[in-house]
Amino acid sequence: MARLHSSESDGPAAPEGAEALKRAAIRLFAERGIDGVTVRQICQAAGQRNHGAVGYHFGTKEALVRELVADGAKIIDERRNALLDRLEAAGGPASVREVMDVIIFPALDLDGAGHDDFYLRFTHILNMTHRELFLDAVGKRWNRGYQRCLEHLRRLMPEMAPAMANQRLGFVGTYVAQVLALRQATLADTRRRHATWPAERTLRHLAVTAAALIMAPPGED
Repeated sequence: MARLHSSESDGPAAPEGAEALKRAAIRLFAERGIDGVTVRQICQAAGQRNHGAVGYHFGTKEALVRELVADGAKIIDERRNALLDRLEAAGGPASVREVMDVIIFPALDLDGAGHDDFYLRFTHILNMTHRELFLDAVGKRWNRGYQRCLEHLRRLMPEMAPAMANQRLGFVGTYVAQVLALRQATLADTRRRHATWPAERTLRHLAVTAAALIMAPPGED
């Protein structure tokens, strides 16, 4: 880990301090939501004596939130698009289950270190409490992979009224996001052993149940 700026300095944080601020902020936001965290608390958690460090690096807390959203969204979107490119080149995706795998697995292990971070918890809370901010931060630039997944789901799901199809896709998106956020929160508790959540079969089961929600016969109006 990069060394933080010297504790003897009260000036703006060094460049590597920006990454420390982001790590501290995303953890706090995941645990408390953005309204429950102050700029001062972020600086303290990052080991910064200068409480103006967030303003120096990001301008505002909202700008920091937007950058955190975009950081993860970019990785997830690139992974999803790469998977879809391969599936489409082979004539797929051929099933809803394949599409659910594309939605779920690229959102895991964003740092590539083999463990989960706080991103899914952070964005799930943000989407519930500040949806417009979340959507604006993701924008069209980092949402193409998910939109491609929705296009395939519409093609593969049972025929139903457009309003019902939209509602079902919304249900599934919320279901997957909430389960992955819960998984991340549970795994963050290192005081006990977790037998179920780390297993890949659990994630495969999530994909199966999400696919079942999509493929269930239309109910009565």
